[in-house]
Amino acid sequence: MKCVLIGAGSRGMLYAQWAYEHGVEITAVAEPRPERLQWAGEVLQIPSERLFSTAEELFAGEALGDTAIIASLDRAHFGHAMQAMDRGYDILLEKPISPSAWECVEVERRALELGRKVTVCHVLRYHALIAAIRAILDSGELGRVVNIKHTENVGNWHMAHSFVRGNWHSSAETAPIILAKACHDMDLLLWFTQAHCKRIAAFGSLEYFRGENAPEGSAERCCDCPIAEKCRFEAKKVYLPTLGTWPSDMVCLEQTEEALVEALRTSPYGRCVFRCDNDVCDHMSVAMEFDTGATATFTLNGHSDRMYRQFHIMCTEGEIEADDRTNTLTVRRFPVNGAAPEQVEVRHIETSDIGHGGSDLVMMEDFFLRGGAERSSVTRSVESHLVALAAEESRVTGRVVSLEEFRQSIQR
Repeated sequence: MKCVLIGAGSRGMLYAQWAYEHGVEITAVAEPRPERLQWAGEVLQIPSERLFSTAEELFAGEALGDTAIIASLDRAHFGHAMQAMDRGYDILLEKPISPSAWECVEVERRALELGRKVTVCHVLRYHALIAAIRAILDSGELGRVVNIKHTENVGNWHMAHSFVRGNWHSSAETAPIILAKACHDMDLLLWFTQAHCKRIAAFGSLEYFRGENAPEGSAERCCDCPIAEKCRFEAKKVYLPTLGTWPSDMVCLEQTEEALVEALRTSPYGRCVFRCDNDVCDHMSVAMEFDTGATATFTLNGHSDRMYRQFHIMCTEGEIEADDRTNTLTVRRFPVNGAAPEQVEVRHIETSDIGHGGSDLVMMEDFFLRGGAERSSVTRSVESHLVALAAEESRVTGRVVSLEEFRQSIQR
């Protein structure tokens, strides 16, 4: 297999390096940042004539492979995916497909029209804990799903890194957080219920990371701040302990203390978290109704101590509780009355320390070694994006959104 890479950032290089190490020839890279482009060429052993500063240059010539990894910025995904499909490539596409509902639907239409495989990186479908939950639901032993309570705890420092200082700080430049971060969660709710969302209502706001909450006497940048020692968001405290790994590798390419400190003096990651140009929500609550009669609530919370997800799935014959912080899954089967012995089964699910609990690796094995990861195909993925975008419309307009009407508005 031969593959091209569009976007040599953290995610793109994770996928491309894995593929390269498993026998896939990476034939070309497109990346607008010169230092990243050169680094990718060295790591992936690509000659200079196949290093391009834009995807358009790469796609202008003959096809250089059979597959394309597209990990560019969110609002570039649509154009890059359409060009890649037209040039004959199957695609591993970083989520979201696009921040535009119409563009999401159009990518699916073009993929089906041309017979291209487009795998969207809903990596959590490949997580061992999620797979174990789905296997229990598929067995039918707990009956049908009636209600789900699901929480994504983003982590306050992750919120500050990615959605205040970082690439996804602006809904206009990238996507609203319910899509950029939580399209995974919308996808899982659809997957667990095996149903279609009928109606959705959402509430949320940017509550904390705002100018009026800046500590008295604080500065625009951490390196100039007289009260930096008292602030848990002070940039050197956040990034120096993770030197050489994520999230510090997002700040600068050269992972030395000197280079990192210098980058924090000038890059967005050295700004005061209360004085950025961010506008995405730091908390949201979503209510959903499905066509099976099932309901779900989803909470996105940017004020937790760690990044983890919690699930409570209530079925007609029992319930499941799961937590990917501990990778523990508890199954309770309903007794005949409150005096009867509890029927409880507790499982600890083994996961990896690499890439979303090892799910990145499973997805890449499916895509590169087994001919395409069908469980996160574009056809399966589009609905989760539409649900997320409908939730954002509900949040902004203050009304309950019908998914049928939302789809009709896309067609119009």
